[in-house]
Amino acid sequence: MSALVECVPNFSEGKDQSVIEALRVAVASVPVVQLLDIQTDASHNRSVFTFVAPPEAAAEAAFAAMRVAAQRIDLTKHSGEHPRMGATDVVPFVPVAGTTIEDCIALARQLGERVGKELEIPVFLYARAATRPDRVLLPDVRKGEFEGMRGRVLDPDFGPNRVHATAGATAIGARPFLVAFNVYLDTQDITVAKEIAKQIRTSSGGLPGVQASGFIVDGLAQVSMNLLDIDITSPAVVFNAIKVRAEKRGVAIQKSEIVGLLPERALIGAAETALQLSRAREHVLESKLRGRRSTDTPSAMPSARQSLDGWIEQLASSAPTPGGGSAAAMAGTLAAALVAMVARLTIGRKAYTAVDAQAREILAEADQLRGELRRLVDEDAAAYEGVSHAYKIPKDDPRRARVIDDALLAAARPPAEVVKRGRRLLALAQTIEQIGNKNAASDARVAGMLARTAIDGATENVNANLAGMSDPARAKQAGTG
Repeated sequence: MSALVECVPNFSEGKDQSVIEALRVAVASVPVVQLLDIQTDASHNRSVFTFVAPPEAAAEAAFAAMRVAAQRIDLTKHSGEHPRMGATDVVPFVPVAGTTIEDCIALARQLGERVGKELEIPVFLYARAATRPDRVLLPDVRKGEFEGMRGRVLDPDFGPNRVHATAGATAIGARPFLVAFNVYLDTQDITVAKEIAKQIRTSSGGLPGVQASGFIVDGLAQVSMNLLDIDITSPAVVFNAIKVRAEKRGVAIQKSEIVGLLPERALIGAAETALQLSRAREHVLESKLRGRRSTDTPSAMPSARQSLDGWIEQLASSAPTPGGGSAAAMAGTLAAALVAMVARLTIGRKAYTAVDAQAREILAEADQLRGELRRLVDEDAAAYEGVSHAYKIPKDDPRRARVIDDALLAAARPPAEVVKRGRRLLALAQTIEQIGNKNAASDARVAGMLARTAIDGATENVNANLAGMSDPARAKQAGTG
């Protein structure tokens, strides 16, 4: 399997076709790069490139384009609807095949150091590559934008402590697949878009994994979003959330759009939601054809069965990760999947018309919890890697105890999140067992058993991590109870 990463650089130019073409040529100048998509938006004055390549080639193509952007884009003359701080505003790397998020973090740091030295542009590492908690989210990094940063002394990860006179500053990071999704409302009233955006974004207590803002684009109010994890909050879920809120204000949705590319499963999931289909992928002709061809041609991506088998092999190995915390999160994931299954077997059945609305609410929440718990399977393992690294610090290093405590505390957080979600999931399992399809009652009971296992296992994991800390008072304060 060849190693591949996706790179999605965003450039602050959406009008001058000669500049956009120069950026395209720069990316394509690296022979092994596959340029998949270019989307430009004149109102946002922004272009989003999407390409895949082996890691080193991806970094080389990104640098080549960033050099062109620094030469051709002048932010002192730039205006547009979209927030920005740089000619190359953001460069995320995403693992695709044969690569991990850790590989992408290393790639982001490598590129950031080169950009800081050779282009003399301040670089902030963000998302999974962030070196500080306040730089995980891009809006926090970009705060003040180019104009607000010009008069400040900066503290970038790489490069000078002042913004480049015309090219500004850049964020480079590593993240899972992100979907840029816009919904256009049939109104020119921007306050409607801004109010809806505030209600649905995570930072305001809305949907998980959603960043949202309101703009006027092409004479229409637009809710512009980044969906940070479509397995937690899908485009279909967020579209329906916007539709409900818009209709309450007497406003319709005119259209929606994807900026860049998105995984196939997002569209299949949308079809399942809109048409109330079950197992939609099994009915897609092209999926069947790809599956047939894969018996002759090895696929770049492992099958779901291979992934599960591989994870179980890892769990059974002598490696410390994945371990009990990941197993507890997986138990919760399976519990959520069973709750969702029972809910789907209840929805649309005449015998259960009276509880149809309630079953749909349970389904939506179970699917959301399933995505969150599945993510925590990996996050638990990644967090414990930090503990392993901390214990390797020489014993005579005065920082050792504090670093180990920090790592143990960080390792306790994912299982603590599993406990919270497991408790909610147990309540959903008990409810769907009472109101749901009686033919699937045993499945609901198994979901409840798995949810309890997730709670008990994750609690044990939290306690084990906190017990290892050298500062009992700090450990007690962090306890989940």
